Amino acid sequence: MNTTELKERTMQFAVRVLKLADALPSKPSGRTIANQVARSGCSVAANYRAALRGKSRKDFINKITIVLEEADETELWIELAERAQLIPAQRLAALRNEAEELTKIFNATRTTARSRKS
Repeated sequence: MNTTELKERTMQFAVRVLKLADALPSKPSGRTIANQVARSGCSVAANYRAALRGKSRKDFINKITIVLEEADETELWIELAERAQLIPAQRLAALRNEAEELTKIFNATRTTARSRKS
C-alpha cells in the first residue's frame, strides 16, 4: 500500500469513527466514548498526514509513533463501547478490525523507519 492509499484509508477510517460517535447514545457513557473515539480516530488521519511532511527521519518516526498510539487508543474506545453494550458487537467488528490493522501497519512503518540507515 502506498502513502496515497494509506492516507485515503486513514481519512475513511476517520469518517467511519465519526459516524460511530454520532451513533452512540446521548447518555454520559455514550458521550464520553463518543468524544474520545472521535478525537483519537480523527487524529490518526491528521497525524499521518503530518508524518508525511516530516522534516527528518527522526521527525517522521516521532509522528508515526503518535499515529500508532492514536490508532491503538481508537481500538480501545471501540472495544469499550462494545463491552459497555452501547452498540451491538457485530456493528463494531469491522471498525475494530480496521483499527487493529492500522495499528499493525503503523507499527511496521515505525519499525522499518527505525531500521533504515541514512
